[in-house]
Amino acid sequence: MRSSYTLGSQSRCPLEERLLQKKNSRENLDRFIPNRSAMDFDFAHYMLTQGRKGKENPSRYGRDYRKQLAEAMNMNRTRILAFKNKPPAPVELFPSYFSSLPQDKPANPKPHRHIPQTSERTLDAPDLIDDYYLNLLDWGSSNVIAIALANTVYLWDATDCSTSELARFDVERGPVTSVSWALDGRHIAIGLDNSEVQLWDSTAKQYLRTLRGCHRSRVGSLAWNNHILTTGGMDGRIVNNDVRIGSHIVETYRGHEREVCGLKWSASGQQLASGGNDNLLHIWDNRSVAPTQWLHRLEDHTAAVKALAWCPFQRNLLASGGGGNDRCIKFWNTQTGACLNSVDTGSQVCALLWNMNERELLSSHGFTQNQLTLWKYPSMVRIAELTGHTSRVLHMAQSPNGCTVASAGGETLKLWNVFGDPEEVKPAPRLPKEPFAQVSRIR
Repeated sequence: MRSSYTLGSQSRCPLEERLLQKKNSRENLDRFIPNRSAMDFDFAHYMLTQGRKGKENPSRYGRDYRKQLAEAMNMNRTRILAFKNKPPAPVELFPSYFSSLPQDKPANPKPHRHIPQTSERTLDAPDLIDDYYLNLLDWGSSNVIAIALANTVYLWDATDCSTSELARFDVERGPVTSVSWALDGRHIAIGLDNSEVQLWDSTAKQYLRTLRGCHRSRVGSLAWNNHILTTGGMDGRIVNNDVRIGSHIVETYRGHEREVCGLKWSASGQQLASGGNDNLLHIWDNRSVAPTQWLHRLEDHTAAVKALAWCPFQRNLLASGGGGNDRCIKFWNTQTGACLNSVDTGSQVCALLWNMNERELLSSHGFTQNQLTLWKYPSMVRIAELTGHTSRVLHMAQSPNGCTVASAGGETLKLWNVFGDPEEVKPAPRLPKEPFAQVSRIR
């Protein structure tokens, strides 16, 4: 990585860890006030006036006798001030002879997961573009984070915390408007402001090819489906590109009237969800007779639809989030097109991620709190709210093992251990190199 990177007035190094000073643990302690209703004033008066006489004039009775007498008279207490009420005595609901009957032991309850309220790590991200419609962060299966800062794409390896520069573009092509890792965790697609999409080999730090002719303006969203790279542009078009062949454009979807800012393929690779700045959400199905004709056109959102997330534990369940004039998270049955639920979050929804180990959904937001909110599904009860960003949290990405979430906004990149540790972390499956075997020969 180059030793310095400056644009305008910035002088910070990208993805350099920011050390935050912790407050002294003794600062801001509360003052505890005794609970008067829980005090025994008679006993307190005795201990203050008469209690010490026994020590000054030893009794003729032995220690054991005096100890038993104190227990019987409830005089073996040493504390005078009480800070809380005593718990009530337990009430025996059933006669004691029932306790001898065999009883089924209750199942061990699942231990409550601790969710840290502060980020694990904070990295500087100078020149992160504050544009709701772009997708500038992704976390690949090889445990490397890619982030676009103005005209440059940087890689941060979560295994050894190393940073490197992958690609830098001139002003005629840049800035970078989207990044997306292929499933192999090695190859990455980079969308540009001049309507081009470039493919790079991150391991060799080598440029492979450029996809041209897909769009007439910037490419703000990307989504992989095996060897198919789907691109969404400001021109409202969605294009499927087969990266194995020279004539890469194989299908074009037309349904959005304005910029396409959200694209997500389902885990099965059969359905594609697209959201746009026209407040529309489309579901496309490649099994239909006319795959480029939408299966469902959903018009319930009242602002741009960028945040999209397919549920990992329930088929045909999609979560979508709306912009500042909408503020809602909606859940859809993509087979029928029915809206299953809608929750007003109170602020702009920028990104959504499902927990791969629990029935939980994480959302990132804008004004006023710029927070990450963890929801329990399907009740949509707030489990936790994570704050720390000073600007709207435009991007989120999930680690390959599903534990950690990276969030970007306000020129900072934060890592949160919000989804806990899975019972068994399985390594990402090795994918065949076939989709990219001939890419380097295509020009």
